[in-house]
Amino acid sequence: MLAKESNILMKDRSGRKINYLRISVTDRCNLRCLYCMPEGELSVIPQKDILSYEEMLRVVKVAVKLGIRKVRVTGGEPLVRKRIDYFLKQLSTLEGLFEITMTTNGTLLGEFLDCLKWSGVSRVNVSLDSLDGDKYRFITGGGNLKDVLFGLYTAVTRGLFPLKVNVVMIRGFNDDEILDFVRFSNEVPCEIRFIELMPVCEIMNGYHEKFISIQEVMSVIKEHYNLELLPPTHDESSGPARRYRIKNQEGIVGFIGPMSDNFCENCNRIRLTADGYLRPCLFSDREVDVKRMLRSSSEDKEIAVAIEEAVRKKPQRGTQCHAQHQFSLPVGRPMCVIGG
Repeated sequence: MLAKESNILMKDRSGRKINYLRISVTDRCNLRCLYCMPEGELSVIPQKDILSYEEMLRVVKVAVKLGIRKVRVTGGEPLVRKRIDYFLKQLSTLEGLFEITMTTNGTLLGEFLDCLKWSGVSRVNVSLDSLDGDKYRFITGGGNLKDVLFGLYTAVTRGLFPLKVNVVMIRGFNDDEILDFVRFSNEVPCEIRFIELMPVCEIMNGYHEKFISIQEVMSVIKEHYNLELLPPTHDESSGPARRYRIKNQEGIVGFIGPMSDNFCENCNRIRLTADGYLRPCLFSDREVDVKRMLRSSSEDKEIAVAIEEAVRKKPQRGTQCHAQHQFSLPVGRPMCVIGG
């Protein structure tokens, strides 16, 4: 039974409350999105180096005692890992944990929907960068758009709300679909979240030409729709998104601008990578090795020290987050390892 509330205990050196843990349960994925995985032959982490579910659960148990109240399960694609239902159900039994969410590419969502609801997942974010079948196949390295749409429609009919759809904006690729996604938010009760492209993979050559700001996306929408700003939700589930309702319609759109509208000052998260490193910031290579402790005779209090160390190492701003977009590539490791 998930807790209804939890005291927040951890703060970083900048005074930010750290209450959110993202867990990459695997670096494997059934797609190969161009901005997520590196070019060439994919080098997966040996299975022996991937944390077991029991090891991940131990980290979460300790983290909850320190003030973590929300966990997001990511990948890779989390639904490709065997016995994911077991892990989710075990998470849901942890006293003090307020919310379990998941980010998925949606291709397996229809198949796993009952499992997710039964396991205590309260919200799902689906990554979907095009509503055109051919473009979707290109950006995902061969994915089938129909699988994702089936998952989304099934989620709606089974009452899995709120449902959020993440759209990474890429100039010259899907910037002509902005209004299509707005209309989609009315057809399928969901929140469309337009997200700025981040330079997190070696293949992002020509990043500046591909980048499109959320301000530009918003201006396109405002030419056709009236937007009404929504207040932040009390449980912080909206995260860094600025959310708007389409006036006189059901659709909700959100805008996340990690590059042009940096939200570092309000960041409340740390990450656990699939191979057992605590990562305080996506845009920093600082990591704390917790796997070494998990696989030795370390006690929980030593795991707690490692978590607190990761929080202390959280930079005030990511090394790549500054106004001129002068980025160095890549961010240490591909997103499929760090977790989305």
